[in-house]
Amino acid sequence: MNRSVADVWDWLGAVPDPEIPAISLTDLGVIRDVHYEDDTLVVAVTPTYSGCPATAIINLDIEAALRAHGVDKLRLERRLSPPWTTAWISEDGRRKLREFGIAPPVEGTAADGRVAARVAALERTPTVACPRCGSLRTTKVSQFGSTPCKANYACQDCAEPFDYFKCH
Repeated sequence: MNRSVADVWDWLGAVPDPEIPAISLTDLGVIRDVHYEDDTLVVAVTPTYSGCPATAIINLDIEAALRAHGVDKLRLERRLSPPWTTAWISEDGRRKLREFGIAPPVEGTAADGRVAARVAALERTPTVACPRCGSLRTTKVSQFGSTPCKANYACQDCAEPFDYFKCH
């Protein structure tokens, strides 16, 4: 018996991102589509970038969660187009990132998928609010943070270091 697509979305909403467990895969926006083809559940997944080292674990976690709910006919599709963008992170996901101590991407800085726009987005240094105190007096320490999708920042007011989820 096929479970409803709404149920499947609810189940997937409980699957945490392996690198940032405070945010779910649905909040992150990497699960692009859920539908049935005959009696097979199809879940389309777009990695945050094509070389993301967590992609295999994400797929295993999705499969394990759905099998735990009795889904036996399942196909995961890797969907690279359109490429994932930080604009796909939900508002709830952005709130969860802040509460976890990671500054979410600055609104309006995500690239639109064109190569030139993506390069320009990577070259910009946005004003990033500290997730701990809210100060805008922050400085990028390194383009590379604890994972490839994050940069390292420091707050000049509370003196705390923090990760910033880079715009893609």
